[in-house]
Amino acid sequence: MKAKIIVTPKQAVVDPQGKSVQNALQYMGYKDVGAVHVGKYLEIELPGADKEAWRRQIDDACLKILSNPVIEDYRFEIE
Repeated sequence: MKAKIIVTPKQAVVDPQGKSVQNALQYMGYKDVGAVHVGKYLEIELPGADKEAWRRQIDDACLKILSNPVIEDYRFEIE
């Protein structure tokens, strides 16, 4: 199995990297680009077959180390 995790800044948090990307896209002629949010994408290989146990562990890891819950949201899927 594999966990696919996406971590992004919360909507209320200023994202200077996303703003820089948005400005660069507009400068390059992509005028209709809206807000851009830059985040992280992680893939973690999971041995075994207990999907629910891994779901709990990945959620815990996201809360404790893979994201900053004060300023970031996360979501994940296990395949």
